[in-house]
Amino acid sequence: MDLIPVASYARTSQDSRHRDERGVRNQHRINERTARDQGCVVVATYTDNARGATKDDRERPEFDRLLADLHRGHAFTAGPLRGVVAVADDRLYRRPEDFIRFMAALTSGPGRVYVGRDGLRDPYTKEGLLQGVESLQGAVAEGKMRSRRVQDWHWSRAMDGLPHSGPRPFGWQEDRQTLHPVEAELVRKAIEDRISGSSVSGIAREWAALGVRGTRGGRPSPQAVTQIMTSPRVCGFRANRGELMMDPDTGGPLVGSWQTIVEPEQWRAVCATFSAGSLYMHRGPLSPRLTEGKTGPKYLATGFLRCGGQVAEGGECGQLMGGSKSARSRKSPYNYICVFGRGCGRCAISGTLVESAIEGLLFPGDGKGPVRLPESMRLRWQSGGMDFEEKRKIMASVFSHIVIRPGKKGCQTWDYSRVVPIWKWADRLRGAEPAA
Repeated sequence: MDLIPVASYARTSQDSRHRDERGVRNQHRINERTARDQGCVVVATYTDNARGATKDDRERPEFDRLLADLHRGHAFTAGPLRGVVAVADDRLYRRPEDFIRFMAALTSGPGRVYVGRDGLRDPYTKEGLLQGVESLQGAVAEGKMRSRRVQDWHWSRAMDGLPHSGPRPFGWQEDRQTLHPVEAELVRKAIEDRISGSSVSGIAREWAALGVRGTRGGRPSPQAVTQIMTSPRVCGFRANRGELMMDPDTGGPLVGSWQTIVEPEQWRAVCATFSAGSLYMHRGPLSPRLTEGKTGPKYLATGFLRCGGQVAEGGECGQLMGGSKSARSRKSPYNYICVFGRGCGRCAISGTLVESAIEGLLFPGDGKGPVRLPESMRLRWQSGGMDFEEKRKIMASVFSHIVIRPGKKGCQTWDYSRVVPIWKWADRLRGAEPAA
């Protein structure tokens, strides 16, 4: 009897405190056992770690890739797909829209199966559809109840003047009450300098030069510094869901139980230094925010490129590289750069070179690349018939990310070997080769 080739999908809403992806690994392990018990074999895995499925603005790239492969009936390197296995339905969908998308993809070809802990489910029958609908209703009800409980819990903590839960805020010790002697002084000086006219970028560079790291280990960026300075907690005020909590007895802002870094007047003054339309993010309720909708990426490889420059402590920088206009070259009207402060600041590459290399990786001239994309897709990409968003979705389905190696000073020719792809299925490919 031939085993049915299926895809294993795993998702967690939050990773463990150690960020070791243990939850999704365990789900895949259970999926392997379930598939084997039901006469199936897992040929491809899809993982959305620390990604929720309740809100409509949460992206799940691996879920989208799974649906695309189901519609195609084939995983790029794993062969045909005839079903999906998951530890529970709510790992796949928690919203009606996602349920509809999943069922449409799963039943887009004949003979498909859904493998659950309770056995094989026929998605084409009324009974199989009703089972999916019942699990969806349960997931929606549970999600609403859990969200309400969490909101009430946070509101109650705020009314009691208790600090936020989660990772400790920069400037305070682990108890979230006592000031950190070094970090608190940095925040106090940053607020005073900003009120005096210093730029946020300058403050971020100063922190980076001092070797300052965030509470999660990140390098200081202008956005992070702005969030720290404009947070109401620096002056003792308590906020919840972006709004200052008001004391019902006094009518003024609710004051928390932790030690403060600056006076309320200084906090209001630093918030006032940010004008409407600022590029920086703000958490302080008095800080102006952009009211327009979210802006998408301007450049094709935004979010995919990571700096491969060497850092002092050894290893690669690994920071995301952003796009930036360039007036120096008509051949390269924009570049991707590693921004100092957030990264090492030592790596930059022509945007045109990168996009040419990406096209060569997706559609190699000899047709012998690691992936096999349809010829119709190549023609649409190269003829200009494919829009920007579709190109990015294809890239997201193929690349985990792309490492950019530093260039050689004085080199006048394009060096495609600087563009090193890290494929989604690195464990199933011989190895990632540089673009040719």
